[in-house]
Amino acid sequence: MAHHGLTGVLLVGGASSRFGSPKALALFDGKTLAERAWQVLGDACDERIAVGKDADALPLPFPVLDDGSEVRAPIAGVVAGLRAAANEVCVFLPVDCPLVSAEALRTLGRAAPAAPPSGPLPGAYPRSLLPRLEEKLSRGDYSLRDVEAAVIELPESELANVNTPAELSALSDARRRTT
Repeated sequence: MAHHGLTGVLLVGGASSRFGSPKALALFDGKTLAERAWQVLGDACDERIAVGKDADALPLPFPVLDDGSEVRAPIAGVVAGLRAAANEVCVFLPVDCPLVSAEALRTLGRAAPAAPPSGPLPGAYPRSLLPRLEEKLSRGDYSLRDVEAAVIELPESELANVNTPAELSALSDARRRTT
């Protein structure tokens, strides 16, 4: 059941330099990483926004909001998502985290600002942080790690992040063995 008052933001603007091709289009269990994440956000939130780069021209089945920045850093997508959101709280899901559940996103949203122990993304941030994040972005500080957030324990198995095709393949193989 989607959480009312929660905006889900899918981050698809990464450079994918280690992956070698756009991660958003990589297949995992018969769907692209972007399609999987979009579905999870729909299950968790009452509003969804995908943020990336118009220049990437990704052929996705949903619109992608350009983050308006030359920077390839998650903070640019977080700032764009907070600016565009209709709700006060946004949960941010990087496209390369294919196992995060809707329940994990709702848990983060309830505790915003919040992130798992592994780092700032996936994470939940309120629009009230927008001025601080805009200021960080404008001065070239692209880290989200120093943004104060409650540390929320989530199932470690859901926090897998894929940076290479080999990591995606290994995750897919491990998933097949457990299902």
